Amino acid sequence: MSLRPLSLRLITYGVLMALAAPIWAQDTVSTPVAAAEHRAPAAALPAQLADFTAYVDSVRKQFDVPGIAVAIVKDGQVVLEQGYGQREQGKPDAVDARTLFAIASNTKAFTAASLQMLAEEGKLDMDARVIDYLPWFQMSDPYITREMRVRDLLAHRSGLGLGAGDLLYWPPTTYSTKEVVQRLRNVPLATSFRSAYAYDNILYAVATLVIEQVSGQSYADFLRTRIFQPVGMDEALVDMTALKPGMDVAMGHAKFNFTELKPVPPMAWTNNPGAGGIYASVHDLAKWMNVQLAGGKLPDGKVLFTERSQKQMWSMLTPMKIGEPPVPELREIRPNFAGYGEGWNLSDYQGQRLVWHTGGWPGMVSRLTLVPELKLGVVVLTNQESGAAFNAVTLRVLDAYLGKNKKDWVAAYATAVKKSEGNADDSWKQHEAARDKSSKPSLPLAGYAGTFRDPWYGDVTVSQQGGKLRLSFSKTAQLQGTMAPWQHDTFIVRWDDRALNADAFVSYTLDADGKVREVRMEPISPLTDFSFDFQDLRLAPVKNAKAN
Repeated sequence: MSLRPLSLRLITYGVLMALAAPIWAQDTVSTPVAAAEHRAPAAALPAQLADFTAYVDSVRKQFDVPGIAVAIVKDGQVVLEQGYGQREQGKPDAVDARTLFAIASNTKAFTAASLQMLAEEGKLDMDARVIDYLPWFQMSDPYITREMRVRDLLAHRSGLGLGAGDLLYWPPTTYSTKEVVQRLRNVPLATSFRSAYAYDNILYAVATLVIEQVSGQSYADFLRTRIFQPVGMDEALVDMTALKPGMDVAMGHAKFNFTELKPVPPMAWTNNPGAGGIYASVHDLAKWMNVQLAGGKLPDGKVLFTERSQKQMWSMLTPMKIGEPPVPELREIRPNFAGYGEGWNLSDYQGQRLVWHTGGWPGMVSRLTLVPELKLGVVVLTNQESGAAFNAVTLRVLDAYLGKNKKDWVAAYATAVKKSEGNADDSWKQHEAARDKSSKPSLPLAGYAGTFRDPWYGDVTVSQQGGKLRLSFSKTAQLQGTMAPWQHDTFIVRWDDRALNADAFVSYTLDADGKVREVRMEPISPLTDFSFDFQDLRLAPVKNAKAN
């Protein structure tokens, strides 16, 4: 069995530096090339991009991406906004510049801008305590609860671990945004306050509620009236529930069972929209990039937010450690500095400062990159879970405007993909080698069944059905699967939804009388999307349990 990683979804894509951004994909047959729309005049592009259409199509073929949309802005002008390939594999509708994609964690910059705009109006203070606006807010540590500032919500330095609490809304759950935030008081900490970088989404749910409390509007209404309309983002939506039949919308795609590319149905994510809810086109995001590069000024001369606010959003709050590229072919992308501001990654490339972010969603990943000193911006939206694709396209554009010689980024990332696949397979082989295949469960299957409760997530149920164990997360419809014995008192749960790439070990601890004391879980693959934070669960048996 191969355990090659398919994706690092919503949250993973919003975290990593360019050298560590998702780079894996399966190389299979590409979809036919569709007619592109909104082509910019060739003269508007550097000579190095004369073959850009052919290059993007080579990216699509190598990394098996049905459709890609790209926009490039320079010196306040849109020099390219174009679609390539299909909205959905095997169907004729072409991706164009107005095709809507889930931009996922690229939403975070909109959340940061919203808070700064409210601060400019005197409705909040970025350095005020969160409990000044949400008196009921609690972290698991009283000191952090008291000292957490509004600005801290955006900077990934709270002490929470990587992706902590994501299972409260990922995959979609029935919790409300307020219920998600209320459960934060039981989410465990990994480090001390402001001592280390660890990407999270749950504090953007807190930011969402602060925006709503202070503005008196829903998060969606605030973005529509205060950002989308002034910027001219006429097609952007805050959540997929606003999508209507007949809209120009991309369908996401993922590798089911690690091999077969299939469509992934759109996902509604209403209980943490500030972390990653927006759908947008490159046509609209080109306008957003130009406003950013203009220091918050709108085309009509009005101001969306001030340069002072922008400097705060683009100032490093949390440094990141810089690792080595996974393969020598990517050595050029190793930055000299890397960190996180307010909803933005900050690093450098070839001597130029970059302000950027990535986003990942079921079946869709994206990257938006600004080069402030060059007044240059490029956004790449895709409908497949391949970070290699958006990186290869982005770097070709950056090299062209920096006057660098062409590099075959497709080949470079293909090499990295191959290595990552091999590493994942090696991890599985290690599990296989350590397994005691002659062992059997200590208890009859019925002894492992029951309701188990985690302090922050709630209830997980294991039931015996037809001679097998079934595991079900009470608030997450997609986390339903069948458990098979692995060794001793450890099982593997394989989710019914084979697009999740999140199968996990389920390990029972027994007391002296052979009764279940606790259940722990962990992803099988080390490259499973970190939003599946199974390892943080501490599941204890509950007698006569009512849903929690």
